[in-house]
Amino acid sequence: MRIIDHVIAGHSGGGAGRSGDVYDPNTGQIQARVNLGVQADLDRAVAAAQAAQPAWAATNPQRRARVMFNFKALVEANMDELAYLLSSEHGKVIADSRGDIQRGLEVIEFACGIPHVLKGEYTPGAGPGIDVYSMRQPLGIGAGITPFNFPAMIPLWMSGVAIACGNAFILKPSERDPSVPVRLAELFSEAGLPDGIFQVVHGDKEMVDAILDHPAISAVSFVGSSDIAHYVYRRGVDAGKRVQAMGGAKNHGIVMPDADLDQVVADLSGAAFGSAGERCMALPVVVPVGDKTADALREKLIPAIAALRVGVSTDNDAHYGPVVNAAHKQRVENWIQTGVDEGAELVVDGRGFELQGHEEGFFIGPSLFDRVTTDMESYKEEIFGPVLQIVRAPDFETALRLPSEHQYGNGVAIFTRNGHAAREFAARVNVGMVGINVPIPVPVAYHSFGGWKRSAFGDTNQHGMEGVRFWTKTKTITQRWPDGGANDLGGDAANAFVIPTMG
Repeated sequence: MRIIDHVIAGHSGGGAGRSGDVYDPNTGQIQARVNLGVQADLDRAVAAAQAAQPAWAATNPQRRARVMFNFKALVEANMDELAYLLSSEHGKVIADSRGDIQRGLEVIEFACGIPHVLKGEYTPGAGPGIDVYSMRQPLGIGAGITPFNFPAMIPLWMSGVAIACGNAFILKPSERDPSVPVRLAELFSEAGLPDGIFQVVHGDKEMVDAILDHPAISAVSFVGSSDIAHYVYRRGVDAGKRVQAMGGAKNHGIVMPDADLDQVVADLSGAAFGSAGERCMALPVVVPVGDKTADALREKLIPAIAALRVGVSTDNDAHYGPVVNAAHKQRVENWIQTGVDEGAELVVDGRGFELQGHEEGFFIGPSLFDRVTTDMESYKEEIFGPVLQIVRAPDFETALRLPSEHQYGNGVAIFTRNGHAAREFAARVNVGMVGINVPIPVPVAYHSFGGWKRSAFGDTNQHGMEGVRFWTKTKTITQRWPDGGANDLGGDAANAFVIPTMG
């Protein structure tokens, strides 16, 4: 049985501690075991980070950027291996795994420009003979706690910016699919990153708590469910850390009567069902405005859903693969039953799906609900599976209120040809990321990613300049160089200090 160990500088071997099972979602079989760490493992990683980080921070930014360039090239050269490894543990199809890795690499590309973005500000002559400037300095040691659904992208979002800024970084990936993060650590080392700057510790809640409580870790970035995100945020802040904690989502897609329904259906097929719906930026709720729009959309959705191909991860013709494990499959099917019990109309039922030759795999067919209402728990909560819900709205104002009043505020989209409606919607909707005829509005790497309400805890978003601000602290210097003698101002008065704002 393959054993997946931590990546801790100067340490090898997992000992005889606890372990977790890593499944192949396509077959339902255990394919590996991952060592689950304890406090002593984290202490070793922190000690290695403390030894390595000062020299890394003192390395000039262009040299740090060269490591990022090297790392990017190595990931691209090993893309096939990484994608197959990712799919074998997560279950998403190879094309989605490549996308997972590529979206992470885009943040690495941003990090390659770190010499430019770390430049401070300078004001000459802020007062008599006084100049003021600022610099961004690394925090020291940062940590990332990442979910199972993007085992490459989210670790790269966090670590790329943190490391480029001069920090050491300790990653605690999901124990469900831990192999890709380990491989990324190996590629970082091959790229020239010093030992101790990027390390991987595996574990469950015990390791999460150890990270949140460790006094030497200055900042923690987290992505996961909202309840856990809130817990991570509160515990980390109480321990004096800087914390960003991204939570769950229930993203809505508003379909105006003038929308191109064929394009909407094509977009929904990928946004709602791609990666088996295991995305925080999936689009699981569609809100057609008016019954005429709703009826027409439903009529087009049914054959489109029937045409979706569910297959193993390596099936190039499959639209999506299995969910991550048996427990998650059961959770999604339980939510489908909840929707039925609450009175929603189950138009397409994906339960009971079996793939011939892979009957033990964790597969779920696509499901479609209509006439979902806002009082239903299945609407209020995140299902995180291949389930699309239709919530009908009589008018634009009602459609606008639905995502605005929902507990989650991660992403939202509007489909329309009307520029005024789109502009009004984007300005007024109470959600952090908005797409206009874009079903999954994940920003490009040089902008920032982050939701509102229970979708995010903390004041700073992921990647882009928001990421740089999160992983650095600003130091401001006010300097004066006395000339050492009198001038035409007369005697010592020439060198009297004047506060710049009073000059």
